Amino acid sequence: MPTLYGMRILISADMEGATGVTWTDDVRPGTEQWQRFRRVFTGDVNACVGGLYAAGATEVLVNEAHSSQRNLLLEDLDERARLLTGRHKPLSMMQGIDSGMDGVVFLGYHAAAGAEGVLSHTYLENSITGVWLDGVHASEGRLNAALAAEHGVPVILVTGDDQTCMDATSYAPSAALAPVKECVSRYAAICLPPAGAHALIAARAEHGMASAGRSAGATAPHRIEVEFDAAHLAAATAVIPTVEQLDVRRVGFDAPTMTEAMKCFKIVTAIAGGAIQGVYG
Repeated sequence: MPTLYGMRILISADMEGATGVTWTDDVRPGTEQWQRFRRVFTGDVNACVGGLYAAGATEVLVNEAHSSQRNLLLEDLDERARLLTGRHKPLSMMQGIDSGMDGVVFLGYHAAAGAEGVLSHTYLENSITGVWLDGVHASEGRLNAALAAEHGVPVILVTGDDQTCMDATSYAPSAALAPVKECVSRYAAICLPPAGAHALIAARAEHGMASAGRSAGATAPHRIEVEFDAAHLAAATAVIPTVEQLDVRRVGFDAPTMTEAMKCFKIVTAIAGGAIQGVYG
């Protein structure tokens, strides 16, 4: 149902699942390929914004969620949207979810670390081999959906490769899906051209608006476990209060809410990232 102020939608925009993206340089800031795919990525977002407004959205906030979080081209963004850009946001990929949103879109998302999918990972590109939320293998989508649910916000659309969309059926079964590419391997996919992908995203965004509408939400305790590819990363993160080293490469922690769980997870990934040393990880 519409809120007093209309239908407010958050787009959490990651880049690995954007149209045509298949390898590292496509999403690594500063490369020639990244410059190319910034335009395509912005086109994905604009297609989504158009579909949302066509179905009744009255406000759309786009939160940059990839790497430097300065990837989208503001000068080319649909003028009806607003852009939250830059790093060091308290809720990271989901900044803005606590500001009275009626729905959230996971745009350009990807599969989890340890799963099949184009550029699959969870927060750290290649040092985390798996994350589990309450015992379930978790992608960034699953983690972020749990945070959205705590604030009573439904996931209304997920875009990315086919593996990403398949994953979404387990954590957001009512969400519309827009598979813009078919995974062949971690670094290869069968891709729709931008025109086709953008038409698909716009149509699915319109469809997804049917499930928009904020509910009361509820807090609950959660447990997150993280497995790394090297022992020293687990040891480094186990110095964080509440984080316990469970095995040589695995840590875990409990939190009273999903918001607190994600804040702790952010600290875990930041410390692990800082402990990585060159090509040896």
